[in-house]
Amino acid sequence: MSKIILEMRNITKEFPGVKALQNVNLKIKEGEIHALCGENGAGKSTLMKVLSGVYPHGSYTGDILFNGNVCKFKDIKQSEELGIVIIHQELALIPYLSIAENIFLGNEQAKNGIINWNETVIRTRELLKKVGLNESPNTKTANLGVGKQQLTEIAKALSKNVKLLILDEPTAALNEHDSENLLNLLLELKKQGMSAIIISHKLNEISKVADSITILRDGQTVETLDMKKDKISEDRIIKGMVGRELTNRYPKREAKIGNTIFEVKNWNVFHPLHTNQKSIDNVNFHIRKGEIVGIAGLMGAGRTELAMSIFGKSYGKKITGQIYKDNKEIHLNNVSQAIEHGIAYVSEDRKGNGLILMDDIKQNITLASLNKITNKFVINKNQEIIESEQFREKLKIKTPSIHQKTGNLSGGNQQKVVLSKWIFSEPDILILDEPTRGIDVGAKYEIYTIINQLALDGKGILVISSELPEILGICDRVYVMNEGRITGEVSKEEATQERIMKYMTKSRV
Repeated sequence: MSKIILEMRNITKEFPGVKALQNVNLKIKEGEIHALCGENGAGKSTLMKVLSGVYPHGSYTGDILFNGNVCKFKDIKQSEELGIVIIHQELALIPYLSIAENIFLGNEQAKNGIINWNETVIRTRELLKKVGLNESPNTKTANLGVGKQQLTEIAKALSKNVKLLILDEPTAALNEHDSENLLNLLLELKKQGMSAIIISHKLNEISKVADSITILRDGQTVETLDMKKDKISEDRIIKGMVGRELTNRYPKREAKIGNTIFEVKNWNVFHPLHTNQKSIDNVNFHIRKGEIVGIAGLMGAGRTELAMSIFGKSYGKKITGQIYKDNKEIHLNNVSQAIEHGIAYVSEDRKGNGLILMDDIKQNITLASLNKITNKFVINKNQEIIESEQFREKLKIKTPSIHQKTGNLSGGNQQKVVLSKWIFSEPDILILDEPTRGIDVGAKYEIYTIINQLALDGKGILVISSELPEILGICDRVYVMNEGRITGEVSKEEATQERIMKYMTKSRV
């Protein structure tokens, strides 16, 4: 019988007006990969912050036992000293420091206050080899892709003699290739005796690597499933998460597609810093009224750059080409002009670019369309409350109040606030960049239902997604990008994962 390395007993954690965790229990065996599943807001990240000392002892009730000893962590440093290391969904690397400097930041290889850079570089090389990253220790982190940054974070954790590694949505921003590499690394580290807790909404990945799964729902432990003993399907995991069968992950929809409402012709964009480097190369596409159009592509294909450059030239330099709406050419030289012409862009980075986390829900919802609730530059607070309450009800935002800080919401509910903000602006065209990234299957279904309703209302929808099943499940037509170009276009009837992947690796149409 495997030794229990970690036990969390009856953990209860409250925030003002919300009980985030209620008598949660968790056991982790030595040398196992244990998955933590649940809908957004189920309490997964909160539980891990309790474990790692982000929420210190005294701010919660219950006990943490590590290797049989009761732990009362005052901060994250104390948990790391015992070998418990957490890698958060938002990576904590400093972009303009080197890989070596990032790995040993706060854990410097120093004697008498003087850093031994030779030792630092040697140890960094050893750690990078261990995680399979073939980069110079002196490479700036800003020059790494997201996948390599994630591996750098793991190398940083290994430098602290990690015994229990906690990964919160480690593959949320990774493409399929980088995700595969990361999961294989976890399996390799497991062979070396390391234990790991992984939080992920990607159930196929969990099924691949996890030995056990603990499911949380509404801040409580539902069950722990043994992946070795039982044949656990993804549908079985979903049932535990949402409390019901979810027979179809994509809601049924009867498309009512009209004439072309939006068209981009001969669109060229150069990189904002390297102005001789073309980011978008002669792109042409169109969207019809009531149509959901997908853009697929590997990371770095230029999908987000295309979307941002269209949305008021938010990205790029030396932009050329034409944009037509209802067969009339329009000029979108800034974000204000884009909004005035009925264009909305939901960013893939909802926390950085989509929301003001310190502000409450109602302020975020009305932010892009203050002119609709102002009179002579004075905001009508009552109208703001009425409009926000309507969106809270319509989009089923789970919150005690619209006066709640947006930063306290789960990822799925934050995404609903972003969608509310742009729907409130009454757009004709919605560009949705990774609209369900980091969101559980139940919340995804609700987002898909909202997208379908917007299309039924006659909006033109452009969906950018790294998840091919999502693209295939909700889109009427799909464009595929690679190296800043459109390399293929397929209808819903013709679209398959294999065909799209073929276009993803193709240089030109």
